[in-house]
Parts: sequence; structure tokens; C-alpha cells
Amino acid sequence: MYSYFASNVAILIAIGAVAVVLVLGLINMMRGGNPNFSQLLMRWRVGLQFGAIILILAVLWARS
Repeated sequence: MYSYFASNVAILIAIGAVAVVLVLGLINMMRGGNPNFSQLLMRWRVGLQFGAIILILAVLWARS
């Protein structure tokens, strides 16, 4: 039971991190901020998305 809760929390944190970086990148882009910072945020977003997908797949595999 505890492992289900912990894995659900880990997945929510991973998805939340992706969402935060995405919103920060969009805000920076809409305000006409530094394009290099936008590129950095997009690279972080891609890496975080990869990590979130791997985490979700690992949890699904462990629960099956």
C-alpha cells in the first residue's frame, strides 16, 4: 500500500516539474526574454519528460 502511494507521489512530482518548466519557458518566450534561456528551459523540459515517462513505465511494470 505504501509503495503505491510513494510511486503515485513520485509520478505527480515528475509531471509537476515538467509543467513548471514548460510554463516558465512559455512565460519567457511570450515576454520576449533571452532566447538562450528559452532553449535551456526546453532542453530541461525534454529531459524531465523523458524521466517522467521512464518513471511511469517503471511503475506500471512493477505493478503488473
